[in-house]
Amino acid sequence: MLIQIVEDDRALSDGIVLALGEKDTEFVQCTGVRNAEKVYEEKRPDLIILDINLPDGSGYDYLKWVRSRADTPVLMLTANDMEMDEVMGLSLGADDYMTKPFSLAVLRARIRALFRRQAKAQRERYEFDSFILDFAGLTFEKNGQEISLSKNEQRLLRLFLENEGRVLTRSVLVDRLWTDGAEYVDENALSVTVNRLRGKLEDKRKGITYIQTVYGQGYVWRREKTGETGYAEK
Repeated sequence: MLIQIVEDDRALSDGIVLALGEKDTEFVQCTGVRNAEKVYEEKRPDLIILDINLPDGSGYDYLKWVRSRADTPVLMLTANDMEMDEVMGLSLGADDYMTKPFSLAVLRARIRALFRRQAKAQRERYEFDSFILDFAGLTFEKNGQEISLSKNEQRLLRLFLENEGRVLTRSVLVDRLWTDGAEYVDENALSVTVNRLRGKLEDKRKGITYIQTVYGQGYVWRREKTGETGYAEK
């Protein structure tokens, strides 16, 4: 993990490095906006700790610059204990905000919380091949075009993605998809839902399939080229 610290107070910057230093964690320290932009382009940090008041500009400017390129987590620091500063930072895309002076122990806790939220957000969004599947925002795209998925198709797709490479039996899928207390669900309903999802995701012209039938068991999410493994629909 690489953390970029953009702070012109060298003593504070060094203190943050000491407080956060752990195995597999690296740091790059910057003192101004221009240097920070150059370093970001070269190294693409996993987290940015950003002071607002910098010698060659405002931390807000750097935040806007970063947000125009990526969703890298940003924790902002300021000596101004003013509500408007916090509102401004958060509205521009900062993920958290701390006022100086602050406890380094609290800073560590805030950063851990940021990474937990980021990990959860990543599990809500999948990008592969020509797909962008955002379960948090309920937006699903293929080749830049929106895909309309029913609630059960969304549930099924998420189950497959969360269990990539693992065979999910038909009974497990029925139990997980139909959670409304229904005592009986026709197994044909599962086959229909699977085939509808296949129809919306897979493009036979390109020969790429994702939902593979495991006969006598169920289904598995595994990307395959038609003809490589003898994929057959059910």
